[in-house]
Amino acid sequence: MSQIDIPSQFDVLVVGAGAAGLYTALCLPESLRVGLITKETVALSASDWAQGGIAAAIAPEDSPTLHIEDTIQAGAGLCDRTAVEFLAQHAPSCIQSLVNLGVAFDRHGQALALTLEAAHSRRRVLHAADTTGREVTTTLTAQVLRRQNIQVIQQALALSLWIEPETGCCQGISLFYQGKITWIRAGAVVLATGGGGQVFAQTTNPAVSTGDGVAIAARAGAILRDLEFVQFHPTALTKPGADRFLISEAVRGEGAHLVDNEGRRFAFDYHPAGELAPRDVVSRAIFSHLQRTAVDLATAHVWLDMRPIPADKIRHRFPNIIKVCQHWGVDVLHEPIPVAPAAHYWMGGIVADLMNRTNIPGLYAVGETASTGVHGANRLASNSLLECIVFGAQMANIKLENIGLSSEIPVLPLRKFNPDPSEWHIQQAQLEALREKLPRLVWESAGICREQSRLESAIATIESWQQDFAALPLSQFLLALRPVEPASFDLPDVERQLGLWAETRNLLDVADLIFKSAAFRTESRGGHFRLDYPQPDSNWQVHTLIQTNHWWKSPLLS
Repeated sequence: MSQIDIPSQFDVLVVGAGAAGLYTALCLPESLRVGLITKETVALSASDWAQGGIAAAIAPEDSPTLHIEDTIQAGAGLCDRTAVEFLAQHAPSCIQSLVNLGVAFDRHGQALALTLEAAHSRRRVLHAADTTGREVTTTLTAQVLRRQNIQVIQQALALSLWIEPETGCCQGISLFYQGKITWIRAGAVVLATGGGGQVFAQTTNPAVSTGDGVAIAARAGAILRDLEFVQFHPTALTKPGADRFLISEAVRGEGAHLVDNEGRRFAFDYHPAGELAPRDVVSRAIFSHLQRTAVDLATAHVWLDMRPIPADKIRHRFPNIIKVCQHWGVDVLHEPIPVAPAAHYWMGGIVADLMNRTNIPGLYAVGETASTGVHGANRLASNSLLECIVFGAQMANIKLENIGLSSEIPVLPLRKFNPDPSEWHIQQAQLEALREKLPRLVWESAGICREQSRLESAIATIESWQQDFAALPLSQFLLALRPVEPASFDLPDVERQLGLWAETRNLLDVADLIFKSAAFRTESRGGHFRLDYPQPDSNWQVHTLIQTNHWWKSPLLS
């Protein structure tokens, strides 16, 4: 990529270029200079992979009140009603904003087409075939690139928040960009980095979803919430050599059946709604069924049969699913798809209010990386893209205290990292081994079903790995950098190596947070299931709150 000089100061820095980051950048006042940072390119995010759609009560027979009740029901007692009301009531106008920007949702005649997904009481999911996320992010990206006040900084990696020691305010970030570490000042920083699915061996998330925002914020002292609640999508394509490609819930909404090797619709054994029960129920049903019937759980799967849906409807609604399955040798029109659960969405995150503010002044969080209270213990299908848009829109109202103040960044001498080549190869092998072992440990110890002894063992392992990581020469160099101290590297393939280091660090921290949160909550609720505490406990109708390695409960929720 060509060398691009970036300013040392912006009014607002947005980290992440999925739906949340893109829409935030568009909604920020055009009078502000905005830097939009993405560690890959603007076209690679989990939003881009979102198939099912975006929920909004726009049908005559629907209402925001029904949307609110469905969301709260799915959230298993942990939704913040005020936040859910805010989400559902703003949904119709946000959909109109997307249509005005050029998002081409499917239509029936002139009306927007709506489909049904699990745990919704009405058809309220708008879609663009089965690539809704791609349609939304492509449209938003085109709009962002037209804006004069937004500078997109691609293939740049945010490493840490720059906190002003005296006031505790966030005043920028450290950034690894074009082979160097630089510090960029900003009146506000918005984290919109998405989820952390890559911490699990089986995930529907893209490779960029390494929990960066949560890890970066945690290290800076942000308050986090409910990190034990991970949604496992029940139906990810499961074939040797294939990525865990998500088969949208809308497929089941349109009439597909979930069957076992005998062709039996086993999901009804676990819930009266069968394959249209909430995601956590369906995922556990598959997991339990496979535990009873499968020889090898690593490759085990059940079947999703789309043949009950008319072939013409499959071709019209699910062209991308047809194409991807075909690529892996599955003809969905004539045979069922092998599927199994995979980590999909993180309900918890950085605590943020309705204006996206965190406990750190000047730091905001939007989208999956935030915990606004709308998802509770289990997100309702197709509320995720909606959350990105509704909460991104609130950034139009940002109030910046220190805009226009002259704040020169002091120039410190450049520090150089110049390792011994033979030691460097050993260090890289250690890093790569950690990056490979970690997701397997998390999947086995904090996957769909958890229990105390396994969590305690995993916590001890992660803490040991964190010590190994901190002892690496590259870690010692980077972690000793002072604020505003720039650095350069005499390394081959430096972008990949620094990316591997930063993502491994974030994944280690995220794994530690998930394990400890899962061990802390001694009940089962929503996306968190404990084999040793299989029932919900009314004393646990509380949020798990975390700050600087301290865990506590919120007051009891009504």
